[in-house]
Amino acid sequence: QVQLVEAGGGLVQPGGSLRLSCVASGFTLEYYAIGWFRQAPGKEREGVSCISSSVNYSVKGRFTISRDNAKNTVSLQMDSLQPEDTAVYYCAARETPFCGRWTTDYDYWGQGTQVTVSS
Repeated sequence: QVQLVEAGGGLVQPGGSLRLSCVASGFTLEYYAIGWFRQAPGKEREGVSCISSSVNYSVKGRFTISRDNAKNTVSLQMDSLQPEDTAVYYCAARETPFCGRWTTDYDYWGQGTQVTVSS
């Protein structure tokens, strides 16, 4: 059974950092594309980062995605956080092992972790 579990969210001051993790079970994420998405209040869910065997990108220069195959985990390092980064952050896996642009491109989703950036 495929399962994704996010962790690492919380409350952080503007300018601070958080590192989110996405732990996979039931499959080996090395052979999937893994994306990070976020959904802020009143906004659509948007993609922020993705990693696959061929690409590694983030739409924000302050964010960095990485993979630890030994731990079957993908992480998102977020630096210089601002209030507009406040959202629920989700990881998602795609069986077709190429990064996709849309939420509908992905097959499996975690339950999300809340990130709040506030003074």
